[in-house]
Amino acid sequence: MPQNIWSGAISFGLVTVPITVASATEDHSIRFHQYHLEDMGRVRVRKYCEIEDREVDQGEIGKGYQLTKEQVIPISDEELRDLPLPTAKAIEIVAFVPLDSVDPLKIGEGYYLAPSGQVAAKPYKLLRMALDRSSKVAVAKYAWSGRERLGLLRVREDAIVLHAMRWPDEIRSPEELLPPPVELTDEEIDSALALMDTMTRDDLEGEEFQDTYTEALAEIIEAKREHREPPKLQEPEAKPGQIVDLMAALNESVQKARASRGEDADVHELPKKKAAKKQPAKKTTKKAAAKKASGRRPRSA
Repeated sequence: MPQNIWSGAISFGLVTVPITVASATEDHSIRFHQYHLEDMGRVRVRKYCEIEDREVDQGEIGKGYQLTKEQVIPISDEELRDLPLPTAKAIEIVAFVPLDSVDPLKIGEGYYLAPSGQVAAKPYKLLRMALDRSSKVAVAKYAWSGRERLGLLRVREDAIVLHAMRWPDEIRSPEELLPPPVELTDEEIDSALALMDTMTRDDLEGEEFQDTYTEALAEIIEAKREHREPPKLQEPEAKPGQIVDLMAALNESVQKARASRGEDADVHELPKKKAAKKQPAKKTTKKAAAKKASGRRPRSA
């Protein structure tokens, strides 16, 4: 059962939906601590007060804003929680938009919103069904962890999910990272589309979508625990040389993708380069045609 990380309400016009918030995702990564390699003693970060020159525990630590070098303004968790904002205690819906109008780069972590108590069941279902039937998502504002945030509400199965969003000014422009202008042929684009067709899936199920990094790391830890030699990395197949021809690379990629799916790599050949157009035959003049006809041998009866 996921732990509740926030409680409040969804504000939907004059409708209020009491909710609790729980993380919608899990992190299965293997974590490491820091150790002194000489004796494998645990290395820890200790918290010291610079003025008293002593270690302090978590109960003595709070937040502060450094106004000047000499002046720090203390801010308590209660003051952050009781900010004079409607979003401090509610997820306030401000608009409904089509999902494809939202830049995926703005969408962050996901949280399940659960109705809090029987009184919230009906308005919660109302909002969920309205979102589902409209095929739209809600854009909302809320305040967590000392800052106001932008969020996106959508439906997943029978639940409402809140995705944290980045503000527009938090998205960097990619302009300076773009490559110089290049030209592509229609054949190259068609070949890329053919490759996409061979790699199209109906879902994200299968061994291709498993976390092989964590599995390999777990195997190394288990081998070392049992004092065995850790598994070696399999060397990739030797390449005769780097492919610099884009069309050749696309052709080879399509063939490998089809072969990996058990398909005949020779079927549905990629579009070939168009042959140069033949010049139309020149029209012969009547005089030249008559001269040519007079030079023909008479056919025998």
